Amino acid sequence: MTNGTSSGTDGGVRVLRAAGRQAAPWKNGGGVTREVAVRPEGAGMEDFLWRASLADVTADGPFSAFPGVDRTLTLAEGAGMDLTIGGVHRLVDERFAPQRFPGDQPTRCRLLGGPVVNFNVMYRRDAVEAEVAVVRGDLTLAVSPGATVLVVVLDARAVLGDSLRLGPYDAALVTAPGNRTLRCAGRAAVVRLTPRPR
Repeated sequence: MTNGTSSGTDGGVRVLRAAGRQAAPWKNGGGVTREVAVRPEGAGMEDFLWRASLADVTADGPFSAFPGVDRTLTLAEGAGMDLTIGGVHRLVDERFAPQRFPGDQPTRCRLLGGPVVNFNVMYRRDAVEAEVAVVRGDLTLAVSPGATVLVVVLDARAVLGDSLRLGPYDAALVTAPGNRTLRCAGRAAVVRLTPRPR
């Protein structure tokens, strides 16, 4: 399929292949991002509830500001970054270690040793609760009613369920409640998204 998505054989699982993603400029024009998934589907930078993406950062500079949004950033490739978030330095130099910070705080990036690739999850703090973990090996994914789980392979390969094979940066969006096995040869990000009570 030209958009890189397909439905898995397991009900309630949607496969989002890395090969189908289009590069788009950052909100502030300072870099390039590839959207993995967004809700509502088709939402833009101003009206998403949550958004997961992979960003190529090739130069020092500011991050885009997102009022009312929290972010979790995971370094997937490269030596890392020295971030200044609301005037406070935070060193991001460990791969596969999620870093959470407010998306509406002024944030600047200084690369430590060349370009990096970041896995980003952004979510409206008053509407969505998001948990990001990086896992490896074999585990069971438990999806509760009303929740969504997004699996993104960060390196090597993974198998979801009995036979759904995922390559580097492939993703699977799981919406049906139940338990599924995840077997990771390398590391994968598991994002659990739950609507906040209103």
